[in-house]
Amino acid sequence: MEFIKMQGLGNDFIFLDRFSVSDEDGTEDYPELARKLCHRQFGIGGDGLIVVLPSKVADARMRIFNSDGSEPEMCGNGIRCFARYIYDQGLIISDPMLVETGAGVLKLKLFIKEGQVQGVQVDMGEPILRADLIPVLGEGEPVVGQSIEVLGQKYLFTAVSMGNPHCVIFVEDFSALDFDRVGPAIEKHSLFPRKTNVEFIQINSPQEITMKVWERGAGPTLACGTGACASVVAAILNNKTERIVTVHLPGGDLLIEWGLDNRVYMTGPGNYVFKGEWLGL
Repeated sequence: MEFIKMQGLGNDFIFLDRFSVSDEDGTEDYPELARKLCHRQFGIGGDGLIVVLPSKVADARMRIFNSDGSEPEMCGNGIRCFARYIYDQGLIISDPMLVETGAGVLKLKLFIKEGQVQGVQVDMGEPILRADLIPVLGEGEPVVGQSIEVLGQKYLFTAVSMGNPHCVIFVEDFSALDFDRVGPAIEKHSLFPRKTNVEFIQINSPQEITMKVWERGAGPTLACGTGACASVVAAILNNKTERIVTVHLPGGDLLIEWGLDNRVYMTGPGNYVFKGEWLGL
């Protein structure tokens, strides 16, 4: 099985190209493949498996499976890699391009220099702030500054969906945070019926924030694009930043803008790591 490995700010993905076929025939068990391929000792290693598919409603379709086999609605870092892949492979050369995801059809603009994709801006759509659509069992809408208790401690969180659920918590000092215990405890908290991604945020200035993320189904990762978008929305709702913000993640920076049109725009890179052939079964 041939594959290509890509990464967006260290958030790494295994790409399987199924653009010439449909995934509806049921011959491939993508969740099981994801669990095998993403294992960092017994497989290729990755945060997720991305399958490149044809679409009836857009230029192409992206399905993503976390390392535990679960299928999230969307992945911001993954879709930037996806856009570069399908452009470079000549599958789709339109710019902007439309990509079908579990969170709907998204519009992407490519920044191309000398025939090479240097970066991708994704129109992530409007943030979802209705509690039942996130979903979260919070009070009021939007769910801003609500209390959540885990492991005997209380935190204030803001809930946002960017096609997938996010719980954003502002902290003063990462060193005082028991990240490896608090992250998974919040991910599986009963307030979130479909579990949640968890972002811990430090405010650096009105134009900059630093983010540490525990991803639903993947654990700690170097970057999360939808999480960066959700965190900027949450920061604005809490009157902590302006509407254009640089988000510092362990793997690098993303530029996020919550436009006056109520749409969120994410700009960042998508890069190749290697290609190969998987031999294991």
